[in-house]
Amino acid sequence: MRAGPRRARRAAGPLGAVLAACLLLIPSTAAHADGIRARQWALDAMRTEEAWRTTKGAGITVAVLDTGVDDEHPDLKGNVLPGKDLVGFGAGRGDSAWAVHGTAMAGIIAGHGHGAGNGDGVLGVAPEARILPVRVILEDDDAERGKARKSRGNALAEGIRWAADQGADVINLSLGDDSESAHPEPAEDAAVQYALKKGSVVVASAGNGGEKGDHVSYPAAYPGVITATAVDSNGTRASFSTRRWYATVSAPGVDVVIPSPDGDYYEGWGTSAAAAFVSGAVALVRAAHPGLTPAQIKRLLEDTARDTPDGGHTDSRGFGFVDPAAAIEAAAKLEPERLTSAQYGKKYFGPGPDASRDGDGAFGWAAPAAGGLGVLLLGTSVVVWRGRTRPHGRGFRSGVH
Repeated sequence: MRAGPRRARRAAGPLGAVLAACLLLIPSTAAHADGIRARQWALDAMRTEEAWRTTKGAGITVAVLDTGVDDEHPDLKGNVLPGKDLVGFGAGRGDSAWAVHGTAMAGIIAGHGHGAGNGDGVLGVAPEARILPVRVILEDDDAERGKARKSRGNALAEGIRWAADQGADVINLSLGDDSESAHPEPAEDAAVQYALKKGSVVVASAGNGGEKGDHVSYPAAYPGVITATAVDSNGTRASFSTRRWYATVSAPGVDVVIPSPDGDYYEGWGTSAAAAFVSGAVALVRAAHPGLTPAQIKRLLEDTARDTPDGGHTDSRGFGFVDPAAAIEAAAKLEPERLTSAQYGKKYFGPGPDASRDGDGAFGWAAPAAGGLGVLLLGTSVVVWRGRTRPHGRGFRSGVH
C-alpha cells in the first residue's frame, strides 16, 4: 500500500473507468470506524431502515459491470459471486489500479460492514444481495489502458448479455460515454433490450457532463434503462450531473463513502454512485416483489419518488428522489406481469401460475441460458474492449478524520 501523500497525488489523477479521480481518504482504523458509518447520509436520505423492515435484498443478484470487484474486502466477503473478465488484461489483485471503482459500486449496493461494531465499514442499500462482478473496463490509471483504447470492441454489450444469462435481477452500469462524440452503439442497445426481455432491470448513470455541455450519455440513453442523476445531501442537483430527457430518478452522488481494495475508505462523487444507490433500491423492490417486470419497476420508481419537481419531471432530477420504501409499499398493489398462464400463455389473474411453469419465474431461465452462453464465451479468444466507456465519478481528498 502506498504512503498517504503519494496516494493522494495518485488519487488526484483520473481513475479511468472508475468512480473518482481524486477521492477523500478516511482512515479505516478502529478509532475512526464510527465516523465511516456516520458519514453514510445517503442511507438515511433513502429511508433504508424503513425498507429493511421488509427486506434487505436476500436472494437478489446485482451484476456490477465495471473494473472488477474485490471479493475479499471485509465489507463484501460472502456477498460476491464468481464473475467474468471480458477485458483479459490489465492490473491484477494487489495492484493499485485494480477493481477500485467496481469495489466502490459494489459496496454502495451490497456492503454488509464488518466486525462487531455498528460503525465498522460500509453498509450498502441491499446488504443481503449478491454481487456478480463483470469486468468490462479498466481503471484510468491502469498501465494497460492505452492498449485497451486501441482495441475497441463490445465488452459492455457482451457483459450485459452474459449477466442477463446468469440470471442477474439487476444490472448496474456506473459508466458510459458522455463525450462530444458519444453515440449509440447498436450492439449495446440490443444487449440492453435482450436483458430487459430476460427480466433484468438495467440501471445506468446519467453522466458527469453537467458542466461540460450536458452531452447525451450511453448506455444511459438506451430505451428501458433506469437512469440516475446525482444530488447532494440537501437534495440539490450536483453541478456535474448531466441534464437530459432520460433522467429517471435522482440519488446520492456527493460525499459518498466507499470501500476500496486497499483497505481504506474514501468519499467520492459522481453519477456512478447515484446509479449504484438506485441499483440497491431496485434490489430491495425485487426482493420484496420478485414477479414484477423491469418496466413495472421503472414506473414504480417514477411514481413513488420523493421531492417531485414542478411539472412532474425535469432533466436534472427525473421524477424525484428515489424512495425504495415507498416503491415496496406501492408494489403490493400491483399485479405482477411476469406471471403467465400455463395453458393460454396470457396474463394470469387467477390464484397463481400452474406449478409446472415455475421455471418461467424470475430465475427459471438462468441455468440453461447461462450454460449456453458460457460455451460461446469460452470459444472466443479475441479480447473485446470499448475504450471510450468510462466510469461516471470523481472525488477529492480531504483532511477530515
